[in-house]
Amino acid sequence: MSENQKKPKVLVADDERVIADTLAIILNQSGFEATAVYSGEKAVEVAKSLNPDMVISDVIMTDLNGIDAAITIRAMLPNCKILLFSGQAATADLLDRARNQGHEFEILAKPVHPQDLLARLRG
Repeated sequence: MSENQKKPKVLVADDERVIADTLAIILNQSGFEATAVYSGEKAVEVAKSLNPDMVISDVIMTDLNGIDAAITIRAMLPNCKILLFSGQAATADLLDRARNQGHEFEILAKPVHPQDLLARLRG
């Protein structure tokens, strides 16, 4: 990557800190500029100032779920790519509700294999 080429900025949100931090480390080592946050509300707040190219978010979080956070971020940053991941069955209902409101999101199942994640981000 040449010096004048900007690294894609990625915001990672997961209320399980070890997952958010690990994904950010993997992304930073793979040519991205990744920032980890630990809640949906923090993701929305940080997205305003960070202006990420991409958001990777867990769906089920304690404050603001990842789908609602993604909808809010997409309204602010329409060109931001959103990738959701979840290990819980409740996700299907939340995704259906979002779909009914006209929102489509890519979703990966937890645990996310780093190679699968990188392939999605680069694809």
